[in-house]
Amino acid sequence: MIVTEADYQSCSVHLYQTGDAVEILDQRQLPNRTTMMVLKTAQEFYDAIKTLAVRGAPAIGICAGYAMAVLASQKDTADTKAFRQSMEKDGEYLISSRPTAVNLSWAVKRMLDLISLHQECTVAELQKLMMEEAKAIHREDIEMCYAIADYGLSLVKPGDGILTHCNAGPLATSKYGTALGPLFLGKERGIDFHVFSDETRPLLQGARLTSYELQKAGIDVTLICDNMASLVMKNGWVQACFVGCDRIAANGDFANKIGTSQVAIMARYYGIPFYTLGPRSTIDMNCPTGADIPIELRNPEEIKNMWYQEPIALPEVKCYNPAFDVTDHTLLTAIVTDQGIVYPPFEENLRKIMKAGS
Repeated sequence: MIVTEADYQSCSVHLYQTGDAVEILDQRQLPNRTTMMVLKTAQEFYDAIKTLAVRGAPAIGICAGYAMAVLASQKDTADTKAFRQSMEKDGEYLISSRPTAVNLSWAVKRMLDLISLHQECTVAELQKLMMEEAKAIHREDIEMCYAIADYGLSLVKPGDGILTHCNAGPLATSKYGTALGPLFLGKERGIDFHVFSDETRPLLQGARLTSYELQKAGIDVTLICDNMASLVMKNGWVQACFVGCDRIAANGDFANKIGTSQVAIMARYYGIPFYTLGPRSTIDMNCPTGADIPIELRNPEEIKNMWYQEPIALPEVKCYNPAFDVTDHTLLTAIVTDQGIVYPPFEENLRKIMKAGS
């Protein structure tokens, strides 16, 4: 596909009009308010990622790429060694905001590797190269989302019921999304689906974001509570499950928003194909299995207080609030990437995908 300037600017994360900041759509405010945020400092980027103002693995990667470029443009030193050390410090700080999402560390590392590959350049030249690289990350994500959407669309037929969990549409990525990409591309091509969107507690990304995106796009969507997924499967209303991924281990295990693994277990029980969709950059071949994926623990108070006028439990009640869970590769039908559809045996075929895309 040909990526235009309009494609860049229509994304929920993009370079600000002045070129010295990043503008994001604050996803915490949806669906009731559309609020844009302008980010310039390392603290602002960290907070936006940490607090989920920007979320979704690919969108975080795009944001991190631009963040590194914008922070680089603010360095006033002419000493390339001092510049590199300062950028490494900024990168380490950004990565600490969301350690599970591999796209964050991937994008930061890619920007730092650029500095190492051009040690002969001046700081001014490096600053220009880093901005070009950040734009390349964004362009590649738009292209990847289209490829993922196209491959995913081949797995379903018109009129199918699709169950989703969390949010992996344009808000979480760039143009089409990953797990929701086939639905948006299908709509463009005149193919209709019916989507069941899990609310995805406790942050309600499915309720606030997925149902919002699909409804705005004119895609038939029904919002359900997380504990209703089994019933709609049993009723025969679901022909496939499409979910995103924040990190895919070398053996095919993958981390996604908490609650994904139980969807996979139910899908297996009812004989429903279960797919995770994500870019090649989400595959971490240095992570042997899902047991090696770090799981972020979020503030327990999110469960009791986040969406309520009054707490829903006593102050002394303990809460456990992991942001992700790991779905075992044995529950997966296939992994849909921008390089193609990966079927079992996953370890062998993921290695082929990574080699082909290198």
